[in-house]
Amino acid sequence: MEERRLGPVVGLGTWNTFGGDAALASRVVPAAFEAGTRLVDSSPMYGGAEASLAEALEGRRDEAVVATKIWSQSVEEGQAHFARQLEWFGRIDVEQVHNLVSWREHLPWLEGERDAGRISRVGVTHYSPGAFGELEQALATKRFETLQVPLNPDERECEQRLLPLAEELGIAVLVMRPLGEGSLVRRHPSAEELEPLVPFGVRTWPQALLKWALSDPRVDVVIPATANPEHAHENAAAGEPPWLGPDERRLVEQLAGA
Repeated sequence: MEERRLGPVVGLGTWNTFGGDAALASRVVPAAFEAGTRLVDSSPMYGGAEASLAEALEGRRDEAVVATKIWSQSVEEGQAHFARQLEWFGRIDVEQVHNLVSWREHLPWLEGERDAGRISRVGVTHYSPGAFGELEQALATKRFETLQVPLNPDERECEQRLLPLAEELGIAVLVMRPLGEGSLVRRHPSAEELEPLVPFGVRTWPQALLKWALSDPRVDVVIPATANPEHAHENAAAGEPPWLGPDERRLVEQLAGA
C-alpha cells in the first residue's frame, strides 16, 4: 500500500446526522466500527457533531482515524477551533481546509502543526464543481496530502481533472456524497437487478453505490453519513474486495439512472 493511501475503505460521515446528539452518535459509531469502519469525518460546520463524535469515541480513540476540518475566515478563529479539536480528540489524523475557506492563510500554520505531530495529514475539500479550478491550484502547490470531493453516478465532475491530478501527486481521495445525500438511495433496484453484483459482496443498493466509488482505484475512502446504526453496519461491508469491474460499474450507473 502506498504511503499516502488511506483505503480503500468505507468511513463514516457526520453531515446532517447526529449533530449535537451524543447519545445517537454513541449508537451509530460502535455499529460502524464493529463492521470494520475506522475513519470518521466531521467539521465545525456540522453543528455539535465533533463533540458528539468525541464522546462516541471515548475508550476507542486509538482505533479511529479522525478526519475533521478548519472552517474559519481568520487564522485566529481557525487556531481557536483547532485547540478545541485537540481537547476532543487528542490529535487530528486528517485536518482539512473546508470548502477552500482562507486556505492560503491556514496552510502555513497547519503545516506547522503537522510538523509538531499534532496533525498527521493536511487536506482540502470542496463540494462544488464551480470551485474545482481553485482546488486544482491548491493541489498544484504539492502541500496537501488529501482531497475530499463529491463522487457518485450523478456527480462525476471530479473525474475530469481532480482525480487524475490526485493520482499524479499521490494525494489520498476521500469521497463525500457517495449516496448523493440520500437522493440515489431513494431509488430501489430489485434483487434481480442487483443479482450480478452479489459475487462482489453487494447485498443492498447503498452497498452497490459505495462499492461503485471505491472501485475507482484513485479513491481511498467513501464517507456516507447515516443516523441508523444498522445502515452504518451494512455500509461498512462495501469496503471489502472484490471490486467492481467496468461492466459492473456501468450496471450501477444504469440502475442509478445516470
